[in-house]
This record gives sequence, structure tokens and C-alpha cells, in this order.
Amino acid sequence: MSSFLTLSNLCAATPDGRPLFHDLTLSVGAERVGLVGRNGSGKSTLLRTITGEATPLAGTVLCTGTIGMLAQAWHPDQTVADAIGVAQPLATLSRIEAGHGDAADFDAADWALPAAIDSALHQVALGGIDLQRLMGTLSGGEQTRIGMARLLIAPPDLLLLDEPTNNLDLTGREAIARLIAEWRGGVVVASHDRELLEGMDRIVELRTIGNRIIGGGWSAFAAIREAERAAAQDELTRGEAALKAARASAQTAREAKQRRDKAGRAFAAKGSEPKILLGAQAQRAENSGGQARRLAKAQIDEATRDRDEAHTRVEILTPLTIDLPASGLPASSEIVTLEQATVQLGDRTLGPWTLAVQGPQRLAVTGPNGAGKSTLLRLIAGQILPSSGLVRSRRERIVMLDQHVGALDRHDTLVGNLKRLHPTLDEEAVRAACARFAFRNREAERIVGTFSGGELLRAGLAAALSEPASPWMIILDEPTNHLDIESIETLEQALRSFDGALLVASHDIRFLKALNLTGSVRVDAPILH
Repeated sequence: MSSFLTLSNLCAATPDGRPLFHDLTLSVGAERVGLVGRNGSGKSTLLRTITGEATPLAGTVLCTGTIGMLAQAWHPDQTVADAIGVAQPLATLSRIEAGHGDAADFDAADWALPAAIDSALHQVALGGIDLQRLMGTLSGGEQTRIGMARLLIAPPDLLLLDEPTNNLDLTGREAIARLIAEWRGGVVVASHDRELLEGMDRIVELRTIGNRIIGGGWSAFAAIREAERAAAQDELTRGEAALKAARASAQTAREAKQRRDKAGRAFAAKGSEPKILLGAQAQRAENSGGQARRLAKAQIDEATRDRDEAHTRVEILTPLTIDLPASGLPASSEIVTLEQATVQLGDRTLGPWTLAVQGPQRLAVTGPNGAGKSTLLRLIAGQILPSSGLVRSRRERIVMLDQHVGALDRHDTLVGNLKRLHPTLDEEAVRAACARFAFRNREAERIVGTFSGGELLRAGLAAALSEPASPWMIILDEPTNHLDIESIETLEQALRSFDGALLVASHDIRFLKALNLTGSVRVDAPILH
């Protein structure tokens, strides 16, 4: 298989000099390669290095084919035709068809272009869209699909995608998966979407302890990762046992020497042996005791180093855990009731919604982008009022965490945020709340604006769940957007153990499956007036 891209001993760092990945060697041909790693590991930097936008710290990048990157940011005043790169070629055809074309127009004319545009837009489920429509009027998912159409019109040899399914509904995610599966060239996709990663031929993980490349999709990668974690835990267990044994052996040796010394002192007290002989015996005992102490110390030091190295490896490989407080929710308690509730937003009417949540129900909120899922969640949380209908809820026992974690001041520390949001908590209670979500000591004093996506989510949970009265219901709005996979798994673990009610809006199928949900609420497109 010929390669479109070859990376040799590639190293990269952040603009301020923080090391990212190092010694990455990889060749990519007509295959699908998934790129994973914790937030801040350098995935986006690697893609920018491949395109030439970033300069590597060391190593080389060799491209022998054309490269295309899925564009996901557009100027709102651009037209769809501008965004897919066909405005000028279409203008050329229009001049010719109107009888105003010159020789240069006829030379440049691509008469197959309209059919190619139509085919590309249909492939991304946007067939029939007005090419003069402004990009600012499209949803985030629709804009991503326009970027896909641009690539389909003039396909490059190697396709690069950076978190392509963020903010996409099920239709958009399926379109991305289909694009990757049917691409005839090479694909490199940085993603935390495990469903998407399942279709990869190889997965490359960027790690501080060395990159690794695993053949197969996500399931194969996850199996190897879990085996590595188990091996590291076994190594730590052995290291702790060896350290305990070394300490026990040293203690046994000390006690044996103490018994010998006591016996020697008793023998010397009898005065039956010459003093010179007793002195030599004492000197030999002191020398042998010193040697034994030095040997024991060396053994303990070595065992301690081995244990500490094993512990560090476990910390690197094993994700954090967080423990949500018990809800104390009575099984028969009514938490939320909606009866024909609507919300008016401009010329759109969202709803009507009828819903009842009683006891520890765990519900998914589903529907296409723009249908009003976030509005429904805010209505239930008491952040907005209905335009019509009835909403009855135990708002004081409901907490909501939006995907942007808007309650936190990015310029303050986590401790400062918790003190502001929960003024009744004393210093000890604030520190304990931080520690429950793995922010201990200095970590709790960091500025929130410096947090990664996963850290920000944990901080948001700490802020939302630190009231003296535990919540009966947790509402989450697209919580996995911008999180790395290990942060998503940490959140899954915490929510699975929560004994209260859950209401979760997410397009991440694997995330929803992991939460042991009991049902779902469908939100359909709004009514336009």
C-alpha cells in the first residue's frame, strides 16, 4: 500500500514550550486512522503540523498526495457557494449561459460541476439547499456538512478531520461516518466519538509515556488498554507487597540483633571471659549490625522506588474517579410535571411538551439539532418560564450542568467559585467538595480558565453538587462535547452510580447506552409562524 503521508520521529510542543507527543513515526495510505489522547496531548497540533500550519519541534513530515482538512468554522456572511468553493466556477458558467462569456470563460468552464455539487449536497443530506444562503443562518451541524460537501466535490488523497461529530445530531454523525467509510483515499480523524472510532483500521494514541499504534477499531484498542491497566495494577500490587516484605525483613533482623545484643550483654556481665575477647566480639557485632542495616536500607529503598514507579504508571494509565453524593430521593416523589408546555422564541413555538418524572427515572432527551432540547431542559430546571401550559417541578432539588459550564467564573479559582456559589459553606466544606471531584490541594487553587474540557466538567459537577441538600435530579446538556474519552468514561462511571433521577440530552450513542437509562423523551422540530 503506497503512502500519502509519512511522519518520521515527529516531536511537537505548545507555543510556550510544553512538550506534547514525541518520536511519532507513522505512514498513512488508503486507510482510516483514528487519533486519540487526552485533551492537550497534541491531536489538533499534529493535524496542523501535517497541513503545514504548525512547525514540528523535531522530525519530518512527507506528503506525497493532496491533503484536505474538514473546515468547521465559517464567516457568517459567506454564501454556501463560497463555502464549498464553487462561487467563481458557477459564475463562469452563468456568464456563458447568458451569452456574455469570453474565451477565458470557455477555457475554464466545468460543465460537470453542477451535477457534482448536487451529488455532494445529497450525500451530506442537504440536497436542494439554496447556494446563496448565508452560512450564518445554518446550524453548526449543517455547517459541518457543508464542509463535507466541499471535500466531496474535489476529493483530496488524504482527508483530515478534527472532532468532526462535535455538536452534530444523529443525522450529521451518520453522514460523517458514511463519508469516512466510503472515502477511497486515506483518512486521519481526531475524535472522542467511540462509535466513529469503531470503524477505524488503526488507532494512534498520543501519550506522555510514549505513543502507541493499535490495529483495529475502538473495541480492539479498549481491550488492549484495559489489559495494560490491569497489568499496571498488578505491578503496583507486587511492588507494595515487596516493599512490605522488605520492611518486615528489616524489622525481623533488628529484633534478632536486639536479642543477640541482650544475650551478649548478659554474658559480659558474668565476667568469665577476658575483656580483650569481649571487646573483639562487640566490635564484630557492631560491624555485622552496620552491614545488616545498610543492606536492609538498600532493599527498602529499591522496593520503594519500584513501588513509586508502579504507582506513577497506574496514575497515568487509570482515569480519575468521582463519587456523586447519594440523592435521598423517595421512590414515589414527583420531581417534574409538564402539561402542554410551550416556549415561544421569535417566530418559533417549541413544544407542546407533556412529561412526568417520578422517582429515580433516567431519561435521554433526543431529537435533531435545533428542535429545542436545550430549551426543554432549561424549562424543567426553572431557568425560563413557559409561554403556555403547566410546569411543576421541585426546582430546589434539581441541578443542571450545561455543556459550557456557564455558572463558573473563568477568571477565578475553583475554591473561589464554590465560595461564591455556595456562601453558606465554610472553608473545610469547600475543600471537601473539591476533593470529592479530584481537585486536591493546589489543584483546587487553579484558575478555572486554565482547565481542560474534562477538568472543567468535573469543576462544574463540584459546583452543582455542593449544596448541603443533595439533588434529586441531575440535568446534563450535551456533556460529552469537547471531552476526551477518559473524561467521558469518568463521567459515565459517576452517573451510573448516581441513585437519583437523570435527564440527559446527548447525541453520543455509546455515552447514553452506558448510563443504564430507563426511557427517552423525543423532541421534534419546532412549529414556525
